[in-house]
Amino acid sequence: MAKASRALLRRIRTVQNTRRITKTMELVSASKLKRATERVNAARPYAEALREVLGDLVTPELVERFPLLRQPAPPGKGGPARAALLLATSNRGLAGAFNANLIKEARAKLIELERGGAQVDVHVIGKKGLGYFKYVGRALASQRIDITDRPTAENAAEIVDQLMNDFIAGEIDGVYVTYSKFNSALNTPPTTDRVLPVTPPAAKTEAGAGDAGVQRDYLLFPNAEAILTELLPSYVRNSVYRALVETVAGEQSARRTAMKNATDNAGDILNVLRRTYNRARQAQITQEIAEIVGGAAALQG
Repeated sequence: MAKASRALLRRIRTVQNTRRITKTMELVSASKLKRATERVNAARPYAEALREVLGDLVTPELVERFPLLRQPAPPGKGGPARAALLLATSNRGLAGAFNANLIKEARAKLIELERGGAQVDVHVIGKKGLGYFKYVGRALASQRIDITDRPTAENAAEIVDQLMNDFIAGEIDGVYVTYSKFNSALNTPPTTDRVLPVTPPAAKTEAGAGDAGVQRDYLLFPNAEAILTELLPSYVRNSVYRALVETVAGEQSARRTAMKNATDNAGDILNVLRRTYNRARQAQITQEIAEIVGGAAALQG
């Protein structure tokens, strides 16, 4: 009985220490999530402005002049049969199914592209994605594990500039990015977007007379072609940058949720262990009282 009580006390202390660790990690993730959310919110207005200007500037006549806008021919009609898939994962675990869901999404896109006849070059960001593809024996075109939880625009440029050059040269016909889309702290679904070729959004209109919309008019200097020459690469880099910052925010959200669940589960286990220990202790006390009473009765008899 004494050995069992000591074992229960050791387990209680172990679970208490684990709960302290998970609670601390939950608080750290909550703090990092706040900063990551601020970066996501700061990146979105610029991205929306880029989309708006791009939608207003691009015309059918300009599409053929810019390789980043040109839609390549299908592989069966003489087009290149190569694509690039960029997967953004985290460097650390303890985030529930966050990385597993991203890898599952990337695998689904990989299978879809390969069934369409394309040879896919896989580019991986993060140790978790790298570890998976090493495990399955898939060769990678590139890998990055040096990007921290504070990605920069320079990181995005380093990742995507070579892919843009390959696309312009006609070596690949599409670039896809798999990342965690940060809709809210509780909604971060894995998503795959095509960043190349650039698909210009429809031009926005402002309410005018009657039901007709009036398209915005710009004074362009020096001209639309010169502006698009600078704008299109910036748009692609910004798309990758947003994917990086949203993935970081999704990672911190998933880790906070996982650590909160672990802390709650540790509390439940502690309650069970304490009840078990108290029952064992009460049984031991009852047995000791019974032995004392029995001994006293024997002496009196």
